[in-house]
Amino acid sequence: MKIATSAGPSFYIRVSYLTCVTAEELLPHAVFTGEEENDILAAGEIFSVEQKALTYLNRAEQSRFLLFRKLAAKGADRVCINRALDYLESRGYLSDRRYSRAWLHTHAITKSDGRFRLEAELAARGINRDIVRESLDNFFAETSEEELCRRAFAKCRRIGKDAQRTIRYLTDHGFARTIINKILAEQLL
Repeated sequence: MKIATSAGPSFYIRVSYLTCVTAEELLPHAVFTGEEENDILAAGEIFSVEQKALTYLNRAEQSRFLLFRKLAAKGADRVCINRALDYLESRGYLSDRRYSRAWLHTHAITKSDGRFRLEAELAARGINRDIVRESLDNFFAETSEEELCRRAFAKCRRIGKDAQRTIRYLTDHGFARTIINKILAEQLL
């Protein structure tokens, strides 16, 4: 809904962001002061934050945590950010599950990391532990962790790492010791 002020500027609000003014009260030439005026201005600010969040989401999937940080860095109020992000989640525009899936598939194109490293990376992006586990289970149902380890092992060989440095590299990149040992045994045959 478009709101025009007596001073001239206008802005948009989403009626669902109002807390004390009802949609029925928003009539042409209605005058609001005090708490009602602040409620309408706050709804306008939340709508503005929502639109900025949508701009980021139109470019790429975002996690709620990282999107919150980006909006806060732009100077948006924390309460406004949370209300806008709640709305976007309720409408399906923002989803940590969808973000996790997209991030894992994009990451695997250029990097070979194991479950432990991927779990830590997603956690650092503010993804809930249950969503991380679910996303990783789905990802590894489609992608072989052993194959990722083979790719990482091949990279180590290409750049001339010795056995100890290769093992350290694979461990640092989140591969389980059992997988590393299996790949090493295959290479020794």
